[in-house]
Amino acid sequence: MSDITWSALRTDLSLPFRTMTSDTGPAKRLLILLHGVGGNETNLAPLGSAVAGDTRVILARGPLSLGPTQHAWFQVSFGPQGPRPDLVAAEKSRQQLATFIAELQAEYAVAPSKTIVAGFSQGGIMSASIGLTRPELVAGFGILSGRILPEIRPQVADRAALAKVQGFIGHGREDTKLVVEWAHRADEMLTELGVTHETRLYPGDHGIAPAMQRDFLAWFERLTA
Repeated sequence: MSDITWSALRTDLSLPFRTMTSDTGPAKRLLILLHGVGGNETNLAPLGSAVAGDTRVILARGPLSLGPTQHAWFQVSFGPQGPRPDLVAAEKSRQQLATFIAELQAEYAVAPSKTIVAGFSQGGIMSASIGLTRPELVAGFGILSGRILPEIRPQVADRAALAKVQGFIGHGREDTKLVVEWAHRADEMLTELGVTHETRLYPGDHGIAPAMQRDFLAWFERLTA
């Protein structure tokens, strides 16, 4: 897409965000992108810039400030047993994100059936948390080098509601931050819950490889066409 510009940071909704603007007219679809821990909303701008012009791309900023340009959705520490999240903060962010998505749909007049939420690393965790607990808000969710919080299980929607949402899991085989086993666990959980999804693994470490981006965008196009 050419002539892409990103708006100044907006703070008038439940979360700070930037939006991609172009001269293609009203948006037909919403793609809400969520950054990882210690990042900020600009991190996923390259992914957002590759989306078709009929899509309103939202770059959301996590509510927790770790530094001048560093933000997160919740605190997390890493130990011998793996990541240990602040579950209270994660739940607060989940509720805030759900409200934010509804606000965006009202502002841009885009239906949940044309709304996708996706994120990198911790942003992928938040995307899955929304898709599995509030499937009425979105058509699908993307987990890009992320995972699903096992602790979210008691809040997961029933199978009838989950039948209307789809997932995308993309993960690097050599990921040293969130090992590829998390992708396998996510795949198993979505299969168990009856959630239609794709799981794709790629060479490389913790990141969004070009092939992962291409596959995710192709999935997004198919789901929202």
